[in-house]
Amino acid sequence: MPAKAANDVDVAEQYWHYLERSKVATTLETNLENGLDPAEAASRQQQFGSNELTVKAGKPAWLKFILQFNQPLLIILLSAGLIKAVIGEWLNASVIWGVTTTNATISFIQEAGAEKKIEALAQAVTTEATVIRGGKKLRVPSKELVVGDLVTLTSGDKVPADLRLVKVRDLQIDESGLTGESVAVEKELGQAGDLVLPQETPLAERDNMAYAGSFVTFGQGSGIVIAIANNTETGKISQLLDRHIDLTTPLTRKFNQFSQNWLLFVLAMATLTFAVRLGKPVPAGVSAFKEAVEPAVALIVGAIPEGLPAVITVTLAVGVSRMAAKHAIVRKLPAVETLGGATVICSDKTGTLTENQMTVQEIYSGGKSYSVTGTGYSPEGEIQLNQLPITVSQAPTLQECLQAGLICNDSHLEFKDNDWIVVGDPTEGALIAAGKKAELTQQVLEKSMPRIDSIPFESQFQYMATLHKTPTSNKILYVKGSVESILTRCGSSLDTQGNSTEVDREQIHHQVDTMAGQGLRVLALAKKVVPDEQNSVAHSDVESGLIFLGLQGMIDPPRASAIAAVQACQTAGIQVKMITGDHIATATAIARRMGFRKTKHHRELVAYTGAQLAEMDKNTLAEAVEAGSVFARVAPEQKLRLVEALQQKGEIVAMTGDGVNDAPALKQADIGIAMGSGTEVSKEAADMILTDDNFASIEAAVEEGRSVYKNLLKSISFILPVNGGESMTILLSTLLGRELPILSLQILWLNMLNSITMTVPLAFEPKSPGVMQQQPRPVNEPFLTESRIKRILAISLYNWTIIFGMFEWVRQSDWGTLPLARTMAIQALVMGRIFYLLSLSQLLPSLMAKFSGSKQEVSGAPALGVGIVIAMLLQVIFTNSPFINRIFETAPMNLDQWLICFGVALPMIGVALSVNRFDPPN
Repeated sequence: MPAKAANDVDVAEQYWHYLERSKVATTLETNLENGLDPAEAASRQQQFGSNELTVKAGKPAWLKFILQFNQPLLIILLSAGLIKAVIGEWLNASVIWGVTTTNATISFIQEAGAEKKIEALAQAVTTEATVIRGGKKLRVPSKELVVGDLVTLTSGDKVPADLRLVKVRDLQIDESGLTGESVAVEKELGQAGDLVLPQETPLAERDNMAYAGSFVTFGQGSGIVIAIANNTETGKISQLLDRHIDLTTPLTRKFNQFSQNWLLFVLAMATLTFAVRLGKPVPAGVSAFKEAVEPAVALIVGAIPEGLPAVITVTLAVGVSRMAAKHAIVRKLPAVETLGGATVICSDKTGTLTENQMTVQEIYSGGKSYSVTGTGYSPEGEIQLNQLPITVSQAPTLQECLQAGLICNDSHLEFKDNDWIVVGDPTEGALIAAGKKAELTQQVLEKSMPRIDSIPFESQFQYMATLHKTPTSNKILYVKGSVESILTRCGSSLDTQGNSTEVDREQIHHQVDTMAGQGLRVLALAKKVVPDEQNSVAHSDVESGLIFLGLQGMIDPPRASAIAAVQACQTAGIQVKMITGDHIATATAIARRMGFRKTKHHRELVAYTGAQLAEMDKNTLAEAVEAGSVFARVAPEQKLRLVEALQQKGEIVAMTGDGVNDAPALKQADIGIAMGSGTEVSKEAADMILTDDNFASIEAAVEEGRSVYKNLLKSISFILPVNGGESMTILLSTLLGRELPILSLQILWLNMLNSITMTVPLAFEPKSPGVMQQQPRPVNEPFLTESRIKRILAISLYNWTIIFGMFEWVRQSDWGTLPLARTMAIQALVMGRIFYLLSLSQLLPSLMAKFSGSKQEVSGAPALGVGIVIAMLLQVIFTNSPFINRIFETAPMNLDQWLICFGVALPMIGVALSVNRFDPPN
């Protein structure tokens, strides 16, 4: 066997579907009847390996843990700890290192197990297969299949490898996990039995192929294995996942940029402090270098927001918990904020936007059009004429049309796990549900009109026929199939009351076009009365003389909740685009029903097919992805390409999906959202899983993500001014050659215990009113906008005034001990922070609204009060505990001194309110 035929990935993609089956057998050196010789099969397996996906070895756990420290802010903290250790301050160093290790550990635990995509794909193709070797039928594990094996397929089988079909009989295969096609695909080999397709035929339309991981829903067939393991279409998806480099999220990118900018600021100030202090005279016997290092290190410790990583982690974790309550399970912490910043949501159609249950929605019978309410296979619903309910006793022809769909049928419905499911073909399930809505029962009809014989559906004839006994002297033949195959065989039709009339072919075709324009899949139904002595049915019996009964149009309808969710997302300024493997007419019809908005440059919804996308260069694709709302018949590689094109245009992309075919795009997207009932592959590739499979849950998750981001900004706006005030205090004291008003260990107390205690409650802040009426924040908006920088500088300046002013005033007073001056400076700063915190939060507005009788939500805000109480208790311990006094060099304070600190902090209220005017916190 040629090595190229066995190993070249391009072969399976572009070669086999346009070769005659005899040429396939010759190329692969196999036999169309007897398959491979067992010895040859064993030789090929030894040469080319097992039919199992190759799993790439992941990074060892120790390396993953170390990589968690690869963040600018954590590197700064590690360096600060090292400096403190070098100069002998091991306590400070231990505290700093403890902070960094805690943050790294939390991130490591959150991301553990996130790289299992390839293992999940391997499970997706692990099954048993029926193979013919040496003329004998054998049952073997799918991993033992080799290229050239002859495999047989029957209803219920999972396709074990990629096959070029050589025989089919009524073969239908569910390829939705790979292509996104909402109904089973009918496989055919043409009238000559050897269908050859053009080379450019899309994967979803290759009727002479069967692909690994798909399911046989009906019929039988056989095919030659043309690709195994990583060379299958499913295997190529695994390689797309395997070679993809993990992207950072917008949150981590912004945080890294912020950390780098802050690093430059800290280093510049520390260098200035060191240089100034080094140039000043020192007492004899004292090291000038050590005297210069100490204030520089104090400034570094003061300028670094040690508590910020912990606060961000807690804020994201709170968002994760809230999203879980809304059926959205987040696998990676930064994904919480990313969804809130999404500017585009790319959604799969089948099972995501739609019910994934075929539903009859329109019936044309007796010259009249009827609408059918209800969705899915549930019998709840009714048949309406001109929006009024109608019983089938009023329309005999309608009853016959429904009756034909019920008993010319090989499927049935079952009520299982509080839901109706179809056992068999989804299209036939829809016909049964439609009959139930008219109070017609399949079991009753089958008893009164038992089946005698049938012609199963065959692709070349495009119809199914069943012969039944009747209570009268004649027997009846019911037929269902494509409009083209049925209408040409009809010699008459029935009017509303069941009277024979001429077939109005023009009107019927007009009705078909109308239904097709709505995305409905149309089936025609007919009958024929035959003599009582006839006990079998042949194709010749169906050639002519049929009586046309009507049309039933069905579709996999959109979820009502998904329609509302799409509208809410679009109101929030988020573009929604459908990327599906389904037919373009069906996809476009669903998009129109769901209210997908037209782009500002196009009056109609713009839709593209995968074939059109394949012909586009990079620039043309960029224009198409901006203009298009629907992308149909899209291959897995094209989904990935569309997501990348959107990202290159600066969009924050969320991608939803549930199939194997969605996995690469889910992983590439800024946030991948998998459905809970989807394949394990899609779940492992995603950042978030919707447990209720409801697109509507995305709206709630977006709202939560936006609230999380606002709370993160509040945290930054609260923490950084303290670091700024501390840094300005140390720098100014150094420039003036004065004693430091605050020591490095005291700074650590403020930056860790005090900051975290008062900042963490911000994570529990309730949602801001109207958060979903706002447009998405600019994609490139940094953490520190111009208005936010002004806020930080203004509050930092006031914090410096409190620290430096209080310290100098106490030093000049009668109390004037150095420890007391530093203690009162810190306590005044903390009280000022409390007033500033209240100005940032929704606690006061919420309480005011509550007392005024408003129904505004206040849940979450009380957490801030708890944080303030804990912070004050810690400050009392900081001042009055002898043990803490010795470690942190603080001094006890009397009531007068506490009141002085309170009075000095009061002006912060006016400062904060002034700042809020140009930088609103909510």
